[in-house]
Amino acid sequence: MRLTLIREPSTADATFGVLFVDGRFECFTLEDVLRDGPKVHGATAIPAGRYKVIVTLSPRFRRRLPLLLLVPGFEGIRIHPGNHPRETEGCILVGLRRSVATSEVLESRLAFHPLLEKLEAACAAGDVWITIINPGGLA
Repeated sequence: MRLTLIREPSTADATFGVLFVDGRFECFTLEDVLRDGPKVHGATAIPAGRYKVIVTLSPRFRRRLPLLLLVPGFEGIRIHPGNHPRETEGCILVGLRRSVATSEVLESRLAFHPLLEKLEAACAAGDVWITIINPGGLA
């Protein structure tokens, strides 16, 4: 399975994106702000790139969640439900709708559960990778 997250330019609060599964639209995403300078703990989006995805038990959330492996300068980066930038801490939030005015993704759990089912099945069958692309294709 191939996941592709295409990011939009960051607002002052967050970075919106669109997630595709094997080339098909899956949902919208919300992440922390893209930064050129030093990482700000809990407030910086992960670097663009290609990462292996596995599904494991999250000690923080106490449930199985997708985990991105070997993200430079970050640990414990997950894809999970949430609505606001303050809930990301470097992770990727998903939603069926979004509000640019309030910097939120909406209907997050409705987006997450079908995605998790697809990811668990794909991980059981083989490797899953996510490619994250910054606005304009910049690294």
